[in-house]
Amino acid sequence: MNRRVIIALDVSSREEALHLLKQLRDLVGMFKVGSQLFMTAGPSIVQETIGNGGNVFLDLKFHDIPNTVTQAAVEAAKLGVSMMTVHAAGGRAMMEAIARELGEKFGDRKPRVVAVTVLTSLDTRALFEMGWEQPVDQQVERLALLAQDSGIDGVVCSPREIQLVRKVVNPQFKIVTPGIRLPDQSHNDQQRVATPREALSSGADYIVLGRAVTGERDPRTALQRLLDTL
Repeated sequence: MNRRVIIALDVSSREEALHLLKQLRDLVGMFKVGSQLFMTAGPSIVQETIGNGGNVFLDLKFHDIPNTVTQAAVEAAKLGVSMMTVHAAGGRAMMEAIARELGEKFGDRKPRVVAVTVLTSLDTRALFEMGWEQPVDQQVERLALLAQDSGIDGVVCSPREIQLVRKVVNPQFKIVTPGIRLPDQSHNDQQRVATPREALSSGADYIVLGRAVTGERDPRTALQRLLDTL
């Protein structure tokens, strides 16, 4: 088992998700439940995943006023998730409130919270179009430091920014990296990608594998092929 690998259950049914879970649970450390699966299967899929031997990375990217996001994070923690995402762009007050509330309510049992910096589908041109004044790498660094200073456990960033973030954050600060592909695989809608070996050697703590595994005809063989490159 490679505990640093997270499989994204980005599918449209409970049955598909549980089938992937049973195929792959002995090879990886966590399974990502994102918006697509959560909307079709609801919170119960989190409990079923845990009940079937999988740790859950809940990737709903909470982004709202501090009270709303904090209450959502508490409910996620009650479900038993191991890790969850918020948007760093939600700001200091939001992130501080989450860190404080989860610490007070769950203590050492609290799930990790990682803050999304800049989505891997975006590049510098897209940021400028949205009115952000810094290129991607500078924006990622700025949001990573803000998240760390706010008491968050880590960040989500693309493979291209791993080394930059690792240089400026504490050693215990976690880096979760999507956008993982083998050289011969399609990038799909991702702009900033890398191979599994490149991401882990750059300093990522976790890599998220989605369509590079689940989009293949034989997901277990595809996953084993990826793991063999590490």
